[in-house]
Amino acid sequence: MTDYLNVYADMALPASGAARDAALQAGAVVEVAATSLVGYRSAGHLLLIGPELDALECAARLREQLTCTILATRAHEGELPDEAAAARADQQRVTVLYGEPASVEGHLGHFDMALQTPRGESLRAADLNGTDHPWFDLVLDLRREPSLQMDLPPFGYYAPAGDGDALERALVEIPEMTGEFEKPKFFNYSPDICAHGDSGLTGCTRCLDACPADAIASAGEIIQVDPYLCQGGGTCATACPTGAIIYAYPGPKDLAARVRAMLQAFREAGGTHPVLLFHDDEAGAERLRAIAPALPEPVIPVRVAEIGSVGMDLWLTALAYGASGITLLDTPAVPPTVRLEVQRQLGYTRSLLDALNLGGERIALSPRQESPVSMLSAMSDWQPVSPATFETFNEKRGTLRLAIDHLYGQAIARPQLTAMPAGAPFGQVLVDVDKCTLCMACPQVCPTRALTDAGDRPQLNFTEDLCVQCGLCQSACPEAAITLESRYLFDWEQRRQARVLNEEEPFECISCGTPFATPSVIERMTQRLEGHHMFQSEASMRRLKMCGDCRVKDMFESEQRSGNTGT
Repeated sequence: MTDYLNVYADMALPASGAARDAALQAGAVVEVAATSLVGYRSAGHLLLIGPELDALECAARLREQLTCTILATRAHEGELPDEAAAARADQQRVTVLYGEPASVEGHLGHFDMALQTPRGESLRAADLNGTDHPWFDLVLDLRREPSLQMDLPPFGYYAPAGDGDALERALVEIPEMTGEFEKPKFFNYSPDICAHGDSGLTGCTRCLDACPADAIASAGEIIQVDPYLCQGGGTCATACPTGAIIYAYPGPKDLAARVRAMLQAFREAGGTHPVLLFHDDEAGAERLRAIAPALPEPVIPVRVAEIGSVGMDLWLTALAYGASGITLLDTPAVPPTVRLEVQRQLGYTRSLLDALNLGGERIALSPRQESPVSMLSAMSDWQPVSPATFETFNEKRGTLRLAIDHLYGQAIARPQLTAMPAGAPFGQVLVDVDKCTLCMACPQVCPTRALTDAGDRPQLNFTEDLCVQCGLCQSACPEAAITLESRYLFDWEQRRQARVLNEEEPFECISCGTPFATPSVIERMTQRLEGHHMFQSEASMRRLKMCGDCRVKDMFESEQRSGNTGT
């Protein structure tokens, strides 16, 4: 409890906020499940990449605490300054190599770099630095265009890119990055409900596209998340349409419980029209501290690890629990990838709220260049809905259903459906029946069973509530008969009701009468094979209309007749 409240202890929050104080106290007592830890070990082996003089000047400051290996991308011409020359001469603590890095990868305590030689060979720099340490623990990349340019580079990788202040901060921090370190494991992943791929096809890539640390990679039909590269940006979980990957610091169930407790305590203490202000632990807390004296009384700060970890499911749940508005406190420290995904998710959420005439503007990302106080004040003008009583679990689609259905039940407008922006995780599958042969490739790859067959009957069924618009069905269709349409169907019964997208009467074997295909499959097959040299006879074309057993039998009997005729 104390830890959660410590961030607000020295903030000059207005003294009149008794209801807010009650909310903060209530939020602090909600227990959250612990996540596991990821450990790093750094022995102080530093790789410096860049022009020789620049690297030597940095090594001169660091060589007393660290073992330095320099990859000089440009040799210095002329006499070196005294400090650089001294570092160059210290072969016990400084090794200088020359060349260009072919690749740099890894994380704190385990960086590797391949060195490109003039002959085109690739050598591991760690094998050439004169030590028995197989990896580099830290990297200081001094080039204007560093090797790693993701929004959140790995822990232990410093790339000031010509910024003198950033370089000075790095030179102060790097010596402290030796020893053993731990950070939370920010995510949990359930491959069983992942929509990334199937049968060699790629479907959903939302988490890969949204990760600011490049910590997620495709591993065939599933994804792999490197816990050492993951820095908790949270947008993978926010973007995931199925909930296969969820944030674990805290988990969605615990965070929803905290929000519910805070809103309830706020109301019980006499507060009205509460507005939730989500902020991160570091830059967000600093910005909150700056605006705290002017914070409107109905505004309740909610501390999270990263604002990107809070997505549509929690926003809508918070509104269902009685929040008037929600603001995400933006700062310059929020990575552009995270900000882009948050804005995308805001677009989906606002479409739903606007369709219900509940006001999409009641959820927003704060402006970075101006005070958010006026925005927060305006949000308290929105009328909250009657608080919901449902509890949530770490199941994203179920949480979204509960929240949206509650909001729909109290909405001013109750449309049957609404169009959604492209890429939204809701919608329907459309099938061109003139192209579809009911080959059933699409239900075989559908990760959520939104598409199903009917067993013995040639029938394709669709349940819209289960569809996440991953696109696997579209990729699997050999006839290009499938398109996706982003929308939200509000009627629960219609959403859950399976509907027939295409069906045909079974095609029966012309020999034994056993159903084995569909008329459209037989028609398409005969059209495609009629010019083939192996299907020029009437008998061979006729066999296409037989089941497998009868086809073999007919071929055998034909060979027998040919043999008898020959004798």
